[in-house]
Amino acid sequence: MRPMSTNRPPDTRPDPGGERQVWLAYGGACVLAWLLYLLAGAELQRGLWALWEAAYQATLSLWPPMLLGAAVFPWVRWMQRRALRPATALALHVAAALLFGALWQVCEFTTSWLLFGADHAGAVLLRTLAWRAIWGLVVYAAAATGFTAMLQTRRARAAALSAAQAESALARAELAAISGKLNPHFLFNTLNTLIALTRKDPRAAEAALLRFAGMLRYVLDSKRSAADRVALADEVQFVRDYLALESLRLGARLDIRWQIDPATLQDEIPPLSLQPLVENSIVHGVAPRPQGGRISIRSGHADEGLALSIEDDGPGCDPASLDEGRTGAPRGIGLAALKRRFALDYEGRARLHVRTAPGSGFRVDLWIPQ
Repeated sequence: MRPMSTNRPPDTRPDPGGERQVWLAYGGACVLAWLLYLLAGAELQRGLWALWEAAYQATLSLWPPMLLGAAVFPWVRWMQRRALRPATALALHVAAALLFGALWQVCEFTTSWLLFGADHAGAVLLRTLAWRAIWGLVVYAAAATGFTAMLQTRRARAAALSAAQAESALARAELAAISGKLNPHFLFNTLNTLIALTRKDPRAAEAALLRFAGMLRYVLDSKRSAADRVALADEVQFVRDYLALESLRLGARLDIRWQIDPATLQDEIPPLSLQPLVENSIVHGVAPRPQGGRISIRSGHADEGLALSIEDDGPGCDPASLDEGRTGAPRGIGLAALKRRFALDYEGRARLHVRTAPGSGFRVDLWIPQ
């Protein structure tokens, strides 16, 4: 990939919406300047005629700089695209300001000559030559500064939007990678369960394979991306099917306690949010113990979000062993991947909290904004 130049400024190609705002702002500034000139001219006299005379003088005096000022915008934009050195840009601005003042005097002289004759136009030119040149510099500097500020604001906004889009794309890519870890992890462990069941009870294994086919449809249906959502009811049914398979292997040693609030069943969550946690509880909290264990699955509403918890009464573990960077974590890849997924998804507002200690079971609390 070709490296990006560090000297070229962000793209400043014309944007119809942005340019419309620039011209509206410029038009508003011109109207404001005309009104101020009108008020200044009418303040010294009284009467309707004086007001009309002030309006005439304001229009006659200001139309040249207003017209010429419109040409400053494309000029400033051209200079910004060239990424000129400061000394070169300053020299060009000085030359443009002098030209601006000269063209202003040409426009005013031509108007006076057409309206009042050559003698009057020449007299006005001699009388206003110096201060028109000064005002040309001032007006050009104001217009150039204003247009430069507008262009830089647009450029900063475009850069911020590009950065946000790049960050969003990176997050989505990472979420997709995380989901790619979860799905094979689930498939591998479930297939191991089916293999063990085949040796123990082939007829039950056949029925379990049919149930497993339905679970595969849930995982692979419509090629879900990491950012998709499913109803909690669908995720719960998926977990029920998974637990039915595990019950064929574990029998009475697996005790499941459901506490699902019916009001939460239509809430949306990322797919495969509960199953890895339930699987961890079975693998580490139930299956290794001869007496088995209990798993509690709860849902409810809290703080305008969906609160979920998966808890087992197994041996628990040291919370320090769950550090993301630690290898051989006792709860496998599923928990680490879920923690990273919830850190990235929902703009970082979703939460995953683990409560455990040696001999005190293992509990994971999820909070997902709705």
